[in-house]
Amino acid sequence: MIPHQHSVVRSVLEWLLTLVLVLAFFIFLRTFVVEPYRVPTGSMEPTIEIGDQVIAQKVTLNAGMGVQAGDIVVFHNPDGDSDHDILVKRVIATAGQTVDFQDGRVVVDGVPLDEEYAEGSSYPLANQAEGVSVGYPYTVPEGCVWVMGDNRENSADSRYFGAVSEDDLIAVVVFRYWPLDRIGTI
Repeated sequence: MIPHQHSVVRSVLEWLLTLVLVLAFFIFLRTFVVEPYRVPTGSMEPTIEIGDQVIAQKVTLNAGMGVQAGDIVVFHNPDGDSDHDILVKRVIATAGQTVDFQDGRVVVDGVPLDEEYAEGSSYPLANQAEGVSVGYPYTVPEGCVWVMGDNRENSADSRYFGAVSEDDLIAVVVFRYWPLDRIGTI
């Protein structure tokens, strides 16, 4: 082989290796660290609007640290009849906490929540997903969280499909990157 051909082959192999490493790095990031999502519904308005694009981090869930009340999470929709496989909602209560509704407000462990982010009144939903029956006060089971949309009068959430298994949680929303006029942390 001529020395020039050897350097061309080596350069091509180096570029291919670099591309493979970069691709592997991005796959690792998306699988274990952060992932972008497009919000499909208006259930989180006014905090997050239809079509907003957000970045959600997966590190805390992958490290087994769980979520806290107030976190906005991305999760697999437990309602198999829905058009949306992935939902975005706010964690209201975690395992062992009791959720109730009084005078249009959410009450957790006997304390009415001060929810400046919520739009509308919070009442139990009459329509329950098939096979789900939730009575109030409701104690969130171990390994589950209670989630609700900020747009309380336009959100199919835990009031509709019950508590969400922590195994169905994908990530925690941390940043909105689109549209540009509302870019920033959430």
